[in-house]
Amino acid sequence: MFGKILGKDKKSSSSGSVSHGEIVNKIAKMNLPEMRSYVNNKTFNFELCEDGLVEVLKKLTILNEDTQHRYIQMDDMDSKIKKGFDLIITIASSRKISVEAVELIQEFITVYEELVKKFDTENKQIYASKLNDALATAINGVNRLSEAQRKMSVLGE
Repeated sequence: MFGKILGKDKKSSSSGSVSHGEIVNKIAKMNLPEMRSYVNNKTFNFELCEDGLVEVLKKLTILNEDTQHRYIQMDDMDSKIKKGFDLIITIASSRKISVEAVELIQEFITVYEELVKKFDTENKQIYASKLNDALATAINGVNRLSEAQRKMSVLGE
């Protein structure tokens, strides 16, 4: 039960017949618009789940071992950077958020801190505060989920 809340239960995904390995492979091949469609739960033959959100966040945050680059670079076009930031904000407000996803959002904010400042300055945007607000929203979402699970376990006993 708590494994699902904490995002640690990889064997049982809520996406039905799609396994964790299939989710990882499909998300590895996606570009930003496809990831956005997936996070918005549109146009894909598999349902949005906690594992999928975590894999999208890993793709955006963690260093690619093959290329030694992150998905978003300082010299990328502003539109790609903006779409990446907006995707993080969308993920943070998802109902399928998990503790692992919140940790990856925190890591994203830390890793891309300089890029966010540069983007905000050059484009007169406020993504630094938007991302921090999104993190607070994600934390509140996880807290609501754990509170609901706690109430369900009390009622079930």
